[in-house]
Amino acid sequence: MTTQYLEILGTTVGLIYLWLEFKASIYLWLAGMVMPAIYMFVYYRSGLYADSAMNVYYFLAAVYGWLVWRFGGKKKEGEKQELPITHTPGRVVLPLALVFAAAWLLIAFLLIRYTNSNVPWYDAFTTALSIVGLWMLARKYLEQWLVWLVVDVVCACLYVYKGIYFTAGLYTIYTLLAVWGYFNWKKMMAAQDTPQS
Repeated sequence: MTTQYLEILGTTVGLIYLWLEFKASIYLWLAGMVMPAIYMFVYYRSGLYADSAMNVYYFLAAVYGWLVWRFGGKKKEGEKQELPITHTPGRVVLPLALVFAAAWLLIAFLLIRYTNSNVPWYDAFTTALSIVGLWMLARKYLEQWLVWLVVDVVCACLYVYKGIYFTAGLYTIYTLLAVWGYFNWKKMMAAQDTPQS
């Protein structure tokens, strides 16, 4: 299958994934297991080696996200509750920033040293920030949408530069929907915090 057909398939799965994420549906993680298998090849063929390798993490993170969303809520009246949408706790901001910085430097070093990537810093930036964003999504933190907004803008520009136009289009849509998703999750969070009569 050519890269272009894989891109179209990946874009389709990506749109389904994003819609499920917007709705805060646990089934987003199933799409999140399929998408990495497709994009691993697309990115590798385009010389985006960190993004390609990142899809192994995406697959494992999708499994983790499924388990956390399914079983990570607190018990209430003997029943397991769904994991709620919450703000990112202040105590995790510094550790996340340190993980991001360390991952960015390490990935950039590996790309510069061991690959022929002509965009190592940008590739490493989006990859490192995606590591943080995906973990925040798995914890159902509202601010994960803001992380994805930055990732999506940089990726859309990077993919245009690399000639991966369908994927660049997908990330342009992701950029717009990240804003929409943030406000939708904010509304959902307010609704879940409102006592039910």
